[in-house]
Amino acid sequence: MPVAVVVTDSTAYLPKGVAEERGIRVVALEVRIGDRVGREGIDIDAAELSAALADRRLDVQTSRPTPAEFIACYRAALDGGADEVVSVHLSRELSGTWDAARLAADEVGSERVHVVDSRSTGMGLGFAVLAAAEAARVGSPGVEVAAAAEAVAARCRLFFSVETLDRLRRGGRIGAAAALVGTALAVKPLLHVAQGRIVPLEKVRTTARAAQRLVELAVKAAGDGPVDLAVHHLAAASRAEEVAARLRERLPHVARLLVSEVGAVIGAHVGPGLLGVVVVPKG
Repeated sequence: MPVAVVVTDSTAYLPKGVAEERGIRVVALEVRIGDRVGREGIDIDAAELSAALADRRLDVQTSRPTPAEFIACYRAALDGGADEVVSVHLSRELSGTWDAARLAADEVGSERVHVVDSRSTGMGLGFAVLAAAEAARVGSPGVEVAAAAEAVAARCRLFFSVETLDRLRRGGRIGAAAALVGTALAVKPLLHVAQGRIVPLEKVRTTARAAQRLVELAVKAAGDGPVDLAVHHLAAASRAEEVAARLRERLPHVARLLVSEVGAVIGAHVGPGLLGVVVVPKG
């Protein structure tokens, strides 16, 4: 077993099988659809979430893991032989997950559990987690594993478009004033994550133009060197593949390019039609 075990949450949306292969432990957030409560990625997937959002009679809500769930995860890792745990999570500005992890670390022992705020989500979080897992694999101590995650998180840019800002507004992830940028008819809001918060960036008139601008923004953020990329979507697979193809054409030094659908938690706050690009220039 490595010196440190890496823990994350289900909003990292790591490619299938990667967490198991690299020894990353995942604590799931919860999703409530009507009267049903389930764990993201285990009990409730993106397809079920999209169907629920289409049924306006169903109320969809999300909730963080409890500190007790993190405590159980940390203790299992330490009891299993790890010296330390590095727990990397979605932005504290978007969820109480980081805070639950911090409370659990205080209970288990903050000298052995390092909690990192990725200031992002999706593969913005996922790439930071993979960097931590690689540092752990080569035997780095917990403080260096955490630093590896923080370094990737600091370089990450996340751009995305949504059909409407209403769900982000209702969930408190964006302010009412900022949501006004998406109220006009035939306007597609473009947003980005800055300092862990969702911030409006600009607005375009069509879905096609939104995809084009995402590519342009990603190319600019990538620079001239090697870069990791991810394209996320919700119920927009063909558009995501088109964006990925354009990025491959425009960027000659792509180290990794992943295309995936977001899960139920992020999907509940952005709605179908989400299209996003994560950009992490190599350090």
